[in-house]
Amino acid sequence: MKLFLDANVVLDLILKRQPFFETIAEIITIAENKNYKLCISSVTFVTINYVACKFTDKKNVLESLKKLRIVVAVLSVSETEIDKALYSKFNDFEDAVQHYCALKHNCNYIITRDLKDFKNSEIPVMTPTEFLVSIKY
Repeated sequence: MKLFLDANVVLDLILKRQPFFETIAEIITIAENKNYKLCISSVTFVTINYVACKFTDKKNVLESLKKLRIVVAVLSVSETEIDKALYSKFNDFEDAVQHYCALKHNCNYIITRDLKDFKNSEIPVMTPTEFLVSIKY
């Protein structure tokens, strides 16, 4: 199973944002134990660095990104995904890019806390909590 992680849940992990940190950390642990493939886009990697550095030390962010890189696959975003996002019905351009990246790479789920901006997704979208509930039953 391939899980595409949206930027907001990766920021929850990197910045240990409460009350969201525990659920995304649990998904990371479960993914490692069950051989789920965790994926983020190359755009997300850059965005995470930019945003996280506003809240914590640059050195800490870089170390966190190095650890993250060990457990996630970084998926490329090409001009095709950008073009699709530009002409999509998504309200948020960044989320459209994420969606088309996940679609291109055959991800099974998008994990995000921002469900409303993914209402046009062709891939099932769940919050971290919803995903955890879905795999426990």
